[in-house]
Amino acid sequence: MSETKATILVVDRKESLVMELRDDSKDTFDEAIGLSTYSNSQAGVLSYVSIFENLWKQVELYEDVKLSHHQLVVNEKMQREFINIAAHELRTPIQPILGLTGILRSQIIDRKQQELLDVTIRNAKRLSKLSSEILDVTRLESNTFELKKEVCNLRDIVVNAMDDITLSNEFSNKKKNLQLSYEPHDILLNVDKSRIAEVLSNLLSNAVKFTSKGTITITVEQQQNDNKNQNSDKDNKLVTVIIRDTGQGIDASMLPRLFTKFASKSYLGTGLGLFISKGIIEAHYGKIWGKNNDNGIGATFSFSLPAM
Repeated sequence: MSETKATILVVDRKESLVMELRDDSKDTFDEAIGLSTYSNSQAGVLSYVSIFENLWKQVELYEDVKLSHHQLVVNEKMQREFINIAAHELRTPIQPILGLTGILRSQIIDRKQQELLDVTIRNAKRLSKLSSEILDVTRLESNTFELKKEVCNLRDIVVNAMDDITLSNEFSNKKKNLQLSYEPHDILLNVDKSRIAEVLSNLLSNAVKFTSKGTITITVEQQQNDNKNQNSDKDNKLVTVIIRDTGQGIDASMLPRLFTKFASKSYLGTGLGLFISKGIIEAHYGKIWGKNNDNGIGATFSFSLPAM
């Protein structure tokens, strides 16, 4: 019964005594105990031994799990610290490489040597971007990602991102067949300007990468937020940035894991850009999503942010 307790005594795996403790408030031993069973049956005794051994194994297993969990936490911390240090150390030599090769290229007239330096500069920039992405991922996963918010004009962020992408080699190779379209108008936001520019740069870069001809259109809309959020402003309004391209679209197998780490079917890039972009937008209490266009041509990526 649930209100009774029992003491089990096993001696040398040969004898057992099971004694029921009925009421330990009684003065005498006879009144305190209930049914007691003595046995020297091997089967009966070993059954109690088995109970003890199972309990002991459970305790050991529990201790092992606690130890393993602690070791796992320590290992994850050490791994994050190593990645953080490695990424920082990578960035240190990259800047002088970029600076010095840039100066060297400006002083060289030979076209072949310029092309060789262009390869060096291009790969140094890729390495610089990779180290920055690794740092961002470790910050997002360790909840140490910080924003430096300021009031800024979304128009300026979009225009600067477009200017940067038009200067890229990828866009230059398609310049005759590909156009960027944006109708500027002023919208003030309280955001981390450099981080939102990073998101726009990632989305535009992807659009250019997978679009060989046609138009990449950037549209900005203001709308009411149907889902109330205590972190939104008092008017509960949203600003949505939409980037629509006429490219090859999103592979069906990629759609479910579009914003996860290393989600990429291209040999170019790390597959970290969209994962980081999602972290940046959600840190601003916004949302980001992507889909294929209804007409079957190209894809559309959008993100929304709380308006001022």
